[in-house]
Amino acid sequence: MYQGTEQELLYLLAERVGIAADYHDIAGTLHVTGDDTKRAILLAMGYRVDSREALAQELVTWDEAPWRQPCDPILILKQGYENARWSLRLPLDGGEEQRLIVAWQLTDEKGEVIHEEEAGPRLVPQEVRYLAGNRHARLELPVLPNLALGYYDLAAAPRGGKTETKGTLRVVVTPPHCYVPDILARGGKVWGLAVQLYSLRSLSNWGAGDFTDLGKLVEWAGRELGAGIIGLNPLHALKNSRPHHLSPYAPNSRLFLNELYIDLERLPEYHASPDVQRLRESPEFRQTLEAARKTDRVDYDAVAWAKRTMLDLAYRQFLKDNYIGTEPSLQPTSARGWLLERFIREEGDSLEQFAVFQVLEEERRLVESKPTVWHEWPKQYLNPRSPAVREFAKRHRKRVRFFQYIQWIAADQLKDAGARAKQLPMAVGLYCDLALGSDRSGAEAWMLQDVLALNADCGAPPDDFAPQGQNWGFPPFHPHRLKAAGYRPFVELLRKNLRQGGAIRIDHVMALFRLFWVPRGMTAAAGAYVQLPADDLLSLLALESMRAQTLVIGEDLGTVPDYVREQLARYRILSYRVFYFERNWDGTCKPPSAYPAQSLAVVTTHDLPTLSGYWLGEDIYLRAGLGMYPDEQAKQQALEERMRDKGRILRALKSAGLLPAGLSEEPSQVPGMTSELCQAIHAYLGQSESWIVMANLDDVIGEVTQMNLPGTVDAYPNWSRKLSLSLEEIQRDDRAQSLAAAVRALRPTAFSP
Repeated sequence: MYQGTEQELLYLLAERVGIAADYHDIAGTLHVTGDDTKRAILLAMGYRVDSREALAQELVTWDEAPWRQPCDPILILKQGYENARWSLRLPLDGGEEQRLIVAWQLTDEKGEVIHEEEAGPRLVPQEVRYLAGNRHARLELPVLPNLALGYYDLAAAPRGGKTETKGTLRVVVTPPHCYVPDILARGGKVWGLAVQLYSLRSLSNWGAGDFTDLGKLVEWAGRELGAGIIGLNPLHALKNSRPHHLSPYAPNSRLFLNELYIDLERLPEYHASPDVQRLRESPEFRQTLEAARKTDRVDYDAVAWAKRTMLDLAYRQFLKDNYIGTEPSLQPTSARGWLLERFIREEGDSLEQFAVFQVLEEERRLVESKPTVWHEWPKQYLNPRSPAVREFAKRHRKRVRFFQYIQWIAADQLKDAGARAKQLPMAVGLYCDLALGSDRSGAEAWMLQDVLALNADCGAPPDDFAPQGQNWGFPPFHPHRLKAAGYRPFVELLRKNLRQGGAIRIDHVMALFRLFWVPRGMTAAAGAYVQLPADDLLSLLALESMRAQTLVIGEDLGTVPDYVREQLARYRILSYRVFYFERNWDGTCKPPSAYPAQSLAVVTTHDLPTLSGYWLGEDIYLRAGLGMYPDEQAKQQALEERMRDKGRILRALKSAGLLPAGLSEEPSQVPGMTSELCQAIHAYLGQSESWIVMANLDDVIGEVTQMNLPGTVDAYPNWSRKLSLSLEEIQRDDRAQSLAAAVRALRPTAFSP
């Protein structure tokens, strides 16, 4: 049993599980993790910390845990490994290993046995440990050499010893780095456009941009602008309801897609259904649709209602046309029906659970007198793998299939847009975004609760942007439970998102190394960092990236230690460089030559002001109007600093030979953002060695207000603004052609129209 004071044991256990003792914030100030924070995080991880005895027992349990299971949960090897070995731990009396035989076999991902072997007798233990007076020995056996990249299951069956406990081990062989397209690997440079998909207006969509709009954007940008990449907001499944369930970065589930992006008019059953056509032609529906199209903000309630209603009717027609029988014994009778069945089979348990969750939510809304979240459901429904949930799914098979049908349609339409990008061909194609976490009351949290710390939130420490720190409100992965699960939930998350396009942006990529935990009920300023198994996670990311042929970009903004960026570069994960933030120590703009080649350069992001808004100080006036500055003096200081920043930008453009003719480098003489100045700033990025440069469509057409104002929920219409021009109008706008030509001229290796 461990000796020491309660505080000493607390520190020791916190260190064991990876709670950082301190951290330096962005200003270099040291923050020491307090005892209350350590206790709260340990509690969130499931440890008992209420007494010295409890802490001592948890430390013993931690030390003994590896010895109480025959094999580690996972062994990750780098391609080209040599002399790798795996461990088997068994209770063995002294000398018993002399007659022990260990039979083991290796199975590949197809379930085929690729190797069988026996080791022993006279095995020599590498380590011995006594647990409760019983002798345990750790044996080491060689891994089969030259395994190809991929996942393997090792099963060990010892015999001749005190026990015949069988062990299993997941073996993974990974590449040295993530995938990089040939054009970039050869030194080429690419440029492209970024857009929040929901913000697109068009003559055909129902009030929010959809996958058909995306396909048209890909076609135009690729053919006419020479774009090699199209950047998108996260397309994750949302509840699409105000005000708490609109953010693409706090989704219902990151494993599946937002039905809001489905184009109903591409479905044969939509056109075949008499019920659809009657509703479609009704004055009420037409008025709802017309109003949703005309509004300057996405009317999520109206669009979500219209699409869900029509999907429901189309699904009924789909069943009539493609299935026979009654629930739960529906059988497909057509090629289209079998396509859905194949999709359901390939997506497996996660799609089943996601669909069941939504049916359960529907039922609870009907039977409960007030809105509830899944944490408040009847006990039998809290576990997605419980017999009660399986029985519920069986009773509601037709409705479960409805939500599977929605995901099938969404995946198919997104796949079409991605295929169009490849056909053009675009150098990279669609560039999707993977959010850091998901809504704690959503489907993903219900499905993955075994590997989440539901009593903690993700966040960020205090900085200039948020002096009180940030609490993002969704639960982090529990690193030890995640590893115990062989990282399967993490791999599935990667796999389902990497397949969406030619590139992926990982939001807050530092979370692969360490994540700032905020215990529930405590302020963000009281949070602390928790270490994650970065080498394991990066190795798995490299494997999945290589398999999907998908480039990886890591959003590495904020308080990022140097070692993180060094490791990301080693794995060929592109750094994410924002023009606003790329400054020297004295506030001047870094020259294009200072941008690393292995990076993606952008002017701004969804959380920051647009170029036009930045120039006008729109974000400052907006924050002041919402009381986000302590006083008038703070507002004036922000405006003065913005004026200095504009001067720095103008001087940087002049130094690079890009200041538009007739434009002064004195910011007071340049009151607004012009299309020429916008082009010059993007050309400035175009001069860099960054492999990719992207322009936000908002900036191209001069939008003023930003998409999201961090720190607000309903005080600002986050994630709702539409572009002021329709897609059809943008395609005729000379500003897009001019900006594309200006940037493309500096990136001659990019695909040209």
